[in-house]
Amino acid sequence: MNMKPSCVFRLALFLLAPFLMAVTAGVHDAHAQQPPPAPVAVADVVQMDVSAGQAFVATVMPLKRAIVGSAVDGRVVELVVHEGERVAKGAPLAKLLTATIELELAAAEAELDLRNQELAELEAGSRRNEIEQAKAKMLGAKADMDFGRAQLTRLQQLRTSNSASPEEFEQVKARASQSEQVYQELKAAHDLIVEGPRPERIAQARAQVAFQQAMVDRIKDRIKKYTVMSRFDGYVVAEHVDEGTWVQSGDPVMEVVALDEVEVYAYVVEQHAAHIKPGTTVRVDVPALPGEIVTGEITTVIPQADAKSRTFPVKIRVKNTITDDGPLLKAGMYARVELPIGPKQSAIMVPKNALVLGGPRPLVYVVDGGDQGGGSVRPVPIEVGVAMPNLIQAIGPLEAGQRVVVEGNERLRPGQRVVISRVVEPQSQPAPNESNRGNEHGTD
Repeated sequence: MNMKPSCVFRLALFLLAPFLMAVTAGVHDAHAQQPPPAPVAVADVVQMDVSAGQAFVATVMPLKRAIVGSAVDGRVVELVVHEGERVAKGAPLAKLLTATIELELAAAEAELDLRNQELAELEAGSRRNEIEQAKAKMLGAKADMDFGRAQLTRLQQLRTSNSASPEEFEQVKARASQSEQVYQELKAAHDLIVEGPRPERIAQARAQVAFQQAMVDRIKDRIKKYTVMSRFDGYVVAEHVDEGTWVQSGDPVMEVVALDEVEVYAYVVEQHAAHIKPGTTVRVDVPALPGEIVTGEITTVIPQADAKSRTFPVKIRVKNTITDDGPLLKAGMYARVELPIGPKQSAIMVPKNALVLGGPRPLVYVVDGGDQGGGSVRPVPIEVGVAMPNLIQAIGPLEAGQRVVVEGNERLRPGQRVVISRVVEPQSQPAPNESNRGNEHGTD
């Protein structure tokens, strides 16, 4: 059956129409689903002269190490922390039996409370009702004294007229004298109560309180020595006793190391030691942590070489990263340190925040095309070289003047459109105060 060309064209168009509609809809949906440009901060790639570096074998060491011992004789009743656990400064490591000494403390504290109450009674002085009571007794004695005097006066008059016997007169005279003495005694007692305790008695009471307080403090200090404490923040790496062990003064209980900061020990041959200066920022590679960029500062070049190897120890201080699983850098880890030992050479430098880690190689995102306000990003794999406080050498297909993403690069994908929200001056970035962990994100 022969068909005209126009009929064939119509038939083909009819059959292809659904396919063309689907393709058009897919392109429209792809444009509709494309994310908006991501806001990022960028910095310029710079070229500068830096000292050539060379890698040296190194070891991660704790900043502090202490074998904590017991200050007294006693039996271990509790291990508060165990190997691998973190302990804070002043926190207990182990406790020794203190039942007997705690009884001594209770008795000493009770005696101290008694002394304090006695001092408080003296310092408070006499109460009002005590003063009123003493006054009433004094006035009663005065009334008796006045009555005795009046009676004695009458008898003296009667004796003149021989109306009173001598014996009766002497009796009244004695009673009058006695009542006067009682009055004087009660009057002195009243005056003492009004004046209150003597300053010397208060001073004696205060001295007794101070003495008893010293006794309590001494016992408490003894009890503290029955608790073995850590002297710095760190991790327990060894237990030297078990619960129930009897220890003597000076016996080791636990070993604690400080890892919030670590020292990386490198050993440099004598021809390179003169080029290494304290205060220089260097890069530390830890093979066990391939996704980490760690930098530290040279603190010490020990001026004493090993007699056999002729190498000088170099200490690099590194601030550690503490996670829920423990310290990132652990004591005894193998490391390599890039130390500046040669003449200066030209190098391409990028901000450390531009590094994206987590893939087979470190990379940076370069902003291409567009204008000054944005463009698309392209991942550029690099190798890292020598480090500075703010910058790190990038060995790869980079050129000075290119712009790399320093903020927001953890969310980018190759070819993604970006808008530049801020341009960061590479030299103005703050020096990191901790190991630069980078952005753990790789390319698709």
